[in-house]
Amino acid sequence: MRIPGLAIFPFLSILALSVSRQPGSSHELPYGTFTGCLLRRSNPSYPISSAIYFPSNSSYSSVLQSYIRNLRFNESDTPKPQLILTALHESHIQTAIICAKYHRLQMRIRSGGHDFEGSSYVSNVPFFILDMFNFRSFNVSIEDETAWVETGATVGEVYYKIGEKSNIHGFPTGTCPTVGIGGLFSGGGYGFMSRKYGLSIDNIIDARLVDVNGRILDRASMGEDLFWAITGGGASSFGVVLAYKIKLVRLPPKVAIFTVRRTYEQNLTDIAYSLLQIVDKLDNEIFLKMVIDVVNDNSRVGKKTIRGTFLCYFIGDSTGLFSLVNQKLPELGLRKTDCTEHSWAESLVRWNNFPSGTPVEVLLSRVHPRLEYLKRKSDYLKKPIPKQGLESIFKKMIELETPLLKFFPYGGFISEISPSEKPFPHRAGNIVKIEYATNWDESGILAANHYINLTRNLYNYMTPFVSKSRGAFFNYRDFDLGINHNGQNSYIEGAAYGNKYFKDNFNRLVQIKTSVDPENFFRNDQSIPIFQSIGSQ
Repeated sequence: MRIPGLAIFPFLSILALSVSRQPGSSHELPYGTFTGCLLRRSNPSYPISSAIYFPSNSSYSSVLQSYIRNLRFNESDTPKPQLILTALHESHIQTAIICAKYHRLQMRIRSGGHDFEGSSYVSNVPFFILDMFNFRSFNVSIEDETAWVETGATVGEVYYKIGEKSNIHGFPTGTCPTVGIGGLFSGGGYGFMSRKYGLSIDNIIDARLVDVNGRILDRASMGEDLFWAITGGGASSFGVVLAYKIKLVRLPPKVAIFTVRRTYEQNLTDIAYSLLQIVDKLDNEIFLKMVIDVVNDNSRVGKKTIRGTFLCYFIGDSTGLFSLVNQKLPELGLRKTDCTEHSWAESLVRWNNFPSGTPVEVLLSRVHPRLEYLKRKSDYLKKPIPKQGLESIFKKMIELETPLLKFFPYGGFISEISPSEKPFPHRAGNIVKIEYATNWDESGILAANHYINLTRNLYNYMTPFVSKSRGAFFNYRDFDLGINHNGQNSYIEGAAYGNKYFKDNFNRLVQIKTSVDPENFFRNDQSIPIFQSIGSQ
């Protein structure tokens, strides 16, 4: 088990010395290639060769594709990495950083591959992938009500491993079992317990990180500024997080959930309107999500209608859930039989619509149930949408047909935390987070442009209804907000997306980044930039 202690290996001092040595100096590294550097500097006790996959390896394609969750970035013309390093030991990561810095090769860090824009495994400049999927150890201490979890673990594994130890503990995290916690935690970590206990980042108490100099740091040794940055500011801009220490929360042995659907003809406008009036003000124990999509109208051949799917999670029993929803949202017409009770781990199985009776072991599967081409965008709603506005949105959605809208409730404990407490700033004043989601099955650039433009069209149409200072959720990465070329204009380019993701916290992130990674080694298309006026990167 790697994660409980802070280990710095004897050879680290040798690695760190190489950071200051520039090409052409008398101390120049004697290895002509990046690969040679990896092999020669590998810790003999933990050889790195078995963790390296080249394009010539028969397993290269399967390793690359196994964690590509968006088929837009699995095309024949998608840029491919020079190699994939599936790190098996902390020393592999340390060596990779030192060698990549020396050879000026860009590193992309992949945890679960759910980055909507593929930035954890695609680049337009020469690069390699540091794949963290082997770092999935999970050490639960029920006595201390804490756990150390490595960043290659998945959400499903978090549920399963905690549930395996206790039926009265859980952790506020995501709702998709195959999402890697490395990216999820570092960008926020939102889920159906967030209104009660906050985001994942609000419950992280320590971390272990490899910094730009190859040092392994914990919270005490990295300092509070860097710890703040990697809990909500996108950790891949600052280093490679090996593991997070999380604080478990108390739950009843059973929680209650329901999923009900209503069409436009079943009073959907009134239901949606009433929901947006109260959803952020409901008891903290309840999470009520609304998904709006376009479906076939069974009563009219060849016609489309609007459907609303209402998914609810309640930290309590089904009787309490039924009573609360019928009191606060009677328009929904909830029936007692709609509500079911499950353990915390079982609830994630049912939430993801697995067949009744599916065992919780399904949460350990890393195979995504359905891979598609995707485009995502996000927004925040600060005022309820009037009925007339909902009617016009529904009409627009039928015109566009493919994009759907997801409304995630805010309020509760999320709103009680200061927007500067963590880099994630979207706290009090937000009713819901909106996700614009478009999935399709057709390959090729023409299809991609068509469906991406549909998504942008709906996003633009929503402009009058969302906050004037339009924000965005970092974990729903969206290159439409801007791309950083990491040159002389990197701060200006970074501010375009950074101010939407992080609001007033952006400049503090830039200051920390400039301090801990002044040469901007850890970078990608939407990384945190450094303050720089002269020189090149």
